[in-house]
Amino acid sequence: MTKKNLNLLGNEVSYPTAYDPSVLEAFDNQHQGNDYWVKFNCPEFTSLCPITNQPDFATIYISYIPNVKMVESKSLKLYLFSFRNQGDFHEDCINKIMKDLIKLMDPKYIEVTGKFLPRGGISIDPFANYGASGYDGKFERLAEHRLFNHDLTLEKVDNR
Repeated sequence: MTKKNLNLLGNEVSYPTAYDPSVLEAFDNQHQGNDYWVKFNCPEFTSLCPITNQPDFATIYISYIPNVKMVESKSLKLYLFSFRNQGDFHEDCINKIMKDLIKLMDPKYIEVTGKFLPRGGISIDPFANYGASGYDGKFERLAEHRLFNHDLTLEKVDNR
């Protein structure tokens, strides 16, 4: 991987204080002939409730099958940090993250899941996904299958 077009990696940066998708950076996928998964586990995500301004905490899972571009991880960290003062509902955060990453990378497939810690006795776990058209429809079918089957078994939630 070359550092061309990567401004954050290896450089000292300041953390964004407001939602900022412009910090996201991409680099070329060196294995475009392979379909493979890339998964990010982001256990320190925070945002604010848009009504109460109370902090919300979550683990964000981002899984994708790259096409030509891939997201650079330091820029992703700074982007996710930019939600820290953002007032959005959990579902909005997950959909914004997915749509911003689609705009950046145009992946073959992507899914974003949020596992938010409970507030008021309820945890919310939104899931959003997308499969690119073309490719004989296989990524659209994958998106439909994953959407309809992503949460068929109850999880044990004693770790939140």
